[in-house]
Amino acid sequence: MTFHIQLTTLDGQPLSFDCAADQDLLVAADEANITLPSQCRKGSCGACHATVTAGEYRLHDYNPDALRTDQTSAILLCRTTPCSDLHVALPYDHSKVLLTSVPQRVATIASLETLTPSTVRLEVQLDPDEDGGCAAEFEPGQFMELEIPGTEERRPFSLANTSNWDGRLEFLIGLQPGGRFSGFLSERAQPGHKLKVRGALGGFGLRQGSLRPRWFVAGGTGLAPMLSMLRRMDEYQEMQDVRLFFGVNRESDLFMLDEIERLKAQLPQLQVDLCVWKPEGNWRGFCGTPADALRAALATSGLQADIYVCGPPSLIRAAEKVVVEAGLPAEQFESERFVAG
Repeated sequence: MTFHIQLTTLDGQPLSFDCAADQDLLVAADEANITLPSQCRKGSCGACHATVTAGEYRLHDYNPDALRTDQTSAILLCRTTPCSDLHVALPYDHSKVLLTSVPQRVATIASLETLTPSTVRLEVQLDPDEDGGCAAEFEPGQFMELEIPGTEERRPFSLANTSNWDGRLEFLIGLQPGGRFSGFLSERAQPGHKLKVRGALGGFGLRQGSLRPRWFVAGGTGLAPMLSMLRRMDEYQEMQDVRLFFGVNRESDLFMLDEIERLKAQLPQLQVDLCVWKPEGNWRGFCGTPADALRAALATSGLQADIYVCGPPSLIRAAEKVVVEAGLPAEQFESERFVAG
């Protein structure tokens, strides 16, 4: 038995496909050549969340942290099988959906810079495609999957720069103890090495058409997509109010401060809150996590902002708790959690 699945993107565009009763919605979409934003495909990360607006379904086991508890009819496409025809609302615009196979390219490591003992900045250059082009096309907030050389394993990393004709991709990567891609970066990677790159992917990103202030909440290398969005605002000379909450464990873990200062000069409306969880010495910034700083800001500034959060699962959970307790509408909150590398 198969059922008809009708999707509607945030900007009102329709998509449809058929899904068998024993298929999850993400797999059925893939078979219809519709690639929807996702990451783990195991019900852990929450990247493929959506909302059922009509129809019956079964939501199989998943990580409770992957969905906000205050959202009724919220599902993960990778863990949902239909029991009837379904209507599903997607939380991103049609531009985040691929109707062709996911682009795969070869890239060359251009530079690898150590920012802190546990953080590196990786810049790669796309090799020319079959038409001789090098363009790097993506939306701020999206990620690329980088293949571990010598394997078929891939890891997703958010882009820190913006689309460009030069084929340049910039990533901020936290080195994970025992991580296979982290091991490659620490032990073998050198400028000139080749990498396979897949994407761009993901539905995280700016809500088009919203005039509300933008609040970016970043933990560690969760700063990457926030930099991409801020750099886009700089390029387009957008004057929307914007605030960045950037947090790390210790002051010595802070990075990309020169770029943040440059953006403050280019975007005079940008307010930056640097947050250190375990301050030492004469730290004069915010003492606590970015979620703590968000709570304090919401208490004094009201609920008018669109809030974007990227970082480890603990930060996502804490930020979700803050906005739920504050009564922030679900449509004003977007998040992207780390997947270990």
